[in-house]
Formats: sequence, C-alpha cells, structure tokens
Amino acid sequence: MSSERSTLITARPPGLVDVLDRILDKGLVIAGDIKVSLANVELLTLQIRLLVCSIDKAEQIGLNWWRYDTNLTTRAERAEAENLELRERLAELELEIKKLATAGETVTTVTRRVKGKRRRT
Repeated sequence: MSSERSTLITARPPGLVDVLDRILDKGLVIAGDIKVSLANVELLTLQIRLLVCSIDKAEQIGLNWWRYDTNLTTRAERAEAENLELRERLAELELEIKKLATAGETVTTVTRRVKGKRRRT
C-alpha cells in the first residue's frame, strides 16, 4: 500500500470536538425565513439569523454587544449607576446656573435703578 492510502485508511472521521473547534474558529451562519400563508395571505413570517463562533472571531468581525448588555456584565451596571449619578449632577448644575442667571438679572436691574436715581439727583 502506498503511504497516502494507508494515511486515508487510518485517518478517523472528525469527532464532535473537531467539528466544534472548526465551527468556533471559522464561524457558522444559519439564515432562513419561514412564512405561513393561507390563501395567499401571509399570516406569519419568521426571519432566523444565527451566528455561531468564538468570542475572538466575533470581535474580529465587529460584534461585541455582550460587553454592554446590562444583563451580562457588571461593568454595565457600574456604567449605568455612573450615568445616573452624572445626570443628577447635571440637573443640579443646570439649576445652579438658572439661579445665578436670575440673581445676575436682579443685580443688573438694581444697579440700573441705582444709577438712574443717581443721575437724576
């Protein structure tokens, strides 16, 4: 027997681990549409899009939604708490600016009145 033939004979079929390793390394996309119609009237349409790959592969193709999903990460919880804190601080600062603007208008009005009285005397 030739060496090529003996290699083919002794080679075992790929196992589940080999198949999963290849799928996670390369990625697998399953796409399909299911339509339910009755008398040419479409009642239901299901569009299925499934991507199976490793996290490294997903990041290579630009998918990283799990990093920001509040149900999956504690970082998102911290970011959400910080966001709430910043919104509260912003509201406080806006209120303070309004108070200062109102106080500034009052001072300007009083100053104009005082200057107006001084000019008359």
